[in-house]
Amino acid sequence: MQTSERAHGVILRTRPFTETSLIVNWLTPEFGRLSTVAKGARRPKSPFRGKLDLFYEADFSFHRSRRSELHTLREVVLRETNAALRHELGYLRQASYCAALIEQTTETQTPIAEIYELFLGFLHALPAQPPRPRAMFAFELKLLQALGLSPDLEDSKLPAETRSLVTALAETDWPLLPDLKATTAQAKAIRQFLHGFLIYHLGKIPRARDHALNS
Repeated sequence: MQTSERAHGVILRTRPFTETSLIVNWLTPEFGRLSTVAKGARRPKSPFRGKLDLFYEADFSFHRSRRSELHTLREVVLRETNAALRHELGYLRQASYCAALIEQTTETQTPIAEIYELFLGFLHALPAQPPRPRAMFAFELKLLQALGLSPDLEDSKLPAETRSLVTALAETDWPLLPDLKATTAQAKAIRQFLHGFLIYHLGKIPRARDHALNS
């Protein structure tokens, strides 16, 4: 008899699978990134109705597939909808970009609890201020740090004050992030520096970055 496994996670992405089913991509502390199929989730009377949407946090159970990385979702207990993200399109754009960046830089079913906590902290802190590039820069830097790819600022052409700001963005806790101020010139320099650094080390970056930064 197939046994269920349990996890807690946040939804990174959903997409239709069949006329009635949905693929749900999760980020979890226990299993890393995990893909599940929610059978019948698109039916009006599905028990999954209202529980599966972008950036929802939930406890869930699933049956592990023996043939693929797409597992069967069994039960979902919704814990948090992060509803404040839906009050401003800029929040959703930034959160979606960061979710795509996680998907690009991590392997499936490889738990990195630090990245899970990083993304959760980002989602919770994002609505505390208007959508600004500062939050995305901080996320990119903190993610690079978690991946062991922190930039060597001494080798960069950034001015000393801008290098100090980059260090602060990487090290400052989310609640204190609004206290960091940047001039227009500094924000532009950091944007270009991180763009080049990400391209060099990752080969490409999600196309949503420009839209998210221009929110």
